[in-house]
Amino acid sequence: MIEVRHLSKRYGTHLAVDDLSFSIDRGVVYGFLGPNGAGKSTTMNIMTGCLGATDGEVLIDGHNVAEEPLEAKKHIGYLPELPPLYGEMTPEEYLRFVAQAKGLRREESARQIETAMEKTRIADVKKRLIRNLSKGYRQRVGIAQALLGNPEVIILDEPTVGLDPAQIIEIRELIRELGKEHTLVLSSHILSEVQAVCDSILILSKGRLVACDTAENLTKLLKGREDLRLLTRAEEPAARAVLEKVDGMESVTFAKEDGLTAVDVTPAEGQDIREALFNAFAEARLPLLELRTEKASLEDVFLELTGGEGQPEIASPSPAKENEEPAEAPKQEEKAGEEP
Repeated sequence: MIEVRHLSKRYGTHLAVDDLSFSIDRGVVYGFLGPNGAGKSTTMNIMTGCLGATDGEVLIDGHNVAEEPLEAKKHIGYLPELPPLYGEMTPEEYLRFVAQAKGLRREESARQIETAMEKTRIADVKKRLIRNLSKGYRQRVGIAQALLGNPEVIILDEPTVGLDPAQIIEIRELIRELGKEHTLVLSSHILSEVQAVCDSILILSKGRLVACDTAENLTKLLKGREDLRLLTRAEEPAARAVLEKVDGMESVTFAKEDGLTAVDVTPAEGQDIREALFNAFAEARLPLLELRTEKASLEDVFLELTGGEGQPEIASPSPAKENEEPAEAPKQEEKAGEEP
């Protein structure tokens, strides 16, 4: 569906995107992650035709974004981090404007606008001024405009920013539903959100793609570093004496937890020492109250693959955001002369 081939982008002497190549398949929801300066937003802007590449190309359904921008963009619905909304319009008027800009016929336009408003749940505020809507509702209007034209590819940059928990759940469900009919690329700085809604995750670091796989497979990359957590009533000296008899440990740390001795064990790479630990404590008549695996999280994988550069960025430099507003739409004025 999307082919990114040897993509590079330079800003003077700074190489923001470095020979980046990947493909995105039809009907899959992708999460796009990267720390500040990784080139994530630059790549998304090139993919949507908002920015030119220094080298390389992006093909969307066979159309080169740089050489065939009109044809390529017909296949794209895009929600920037800051949706380009017109505050003096109502959502209904704005969606009519976008539909007209996309070349939709009147009957098809009306049908798609109704469907988009229903999916994003903005029908109850469709007659109100956009400038008076909460940030949550403005974000929904932005998602609705991305759906117009029934694009094969939908690219969403931070689609849940500013939403309350209930709205986030609704948008996540919408993303899952859209993924059945569209190819989705989702940018987010919230790792748990990407893990919850995405089928595959792309991680960028210093302009290069360092990983592209499912969250489950990515966490397996750190399989050899999974820690074990033990809880026992034995005091630390007794527990330490038992552990000295077990081979295959890389490190051991002790702590007190609710009056019990908690032991964190890092096995040597590729070693499964759970059975040996259990047997050693059983032979010493110091039964374990708990023995569990502390599996690597997606955050652990992200920090490992990016060299601990920090959390993923939200977006590329952009105008300052408005102050956060409540997600619930307040009582707003209707436009003078607006039909009921």
